[in-house]
Amino acid sequence: MIHDDPEAAAANVPADPGWTFLSNHGHVLVFLSRRPDARLRDIAAAVGITERAVQRILTDLERAKLVRASRVGRRNQYQIDAHQPLRHPIEAHRSVADLLALLGGAAATSGGAAGLGHDFAGFDR
Repeated sequence: MIHDDPEAAAANVPADPGWTFLSNHGHVLVFLSRRPDARLRDIAAAVGITERAVQRILTDLERAKLVRASRVGRRNQYQIDAHQPLRHPIEAHRSVADLLALLGGAAATSGGAAGLGHDFAGFDR
């Protein structure tokens, strides 16, 4: 389970969850939909991976045009292209927005909260 609060995440996760339904890429994406201004350390703590792993995942998500990072002051603000299809052929008929809505991300609560891009002017697809 992904939490907005990294300390709550650590308190509620079994010592060895074994496996999860989502990959770490999916966990990072869901967390960013809730907290688009999150720091790498916050993402890492919530997902249960290292900051370096978060960096690699963010690079993957940016290369796939799923996430775009913009510098705001000393921090990054992440924007998700929620219209992108899910990547596996079995789920390709669904969008990132569908996944986020299912998991209670920002798309489910506000239909376009900060971090979710629904009308990306200039977002290279």
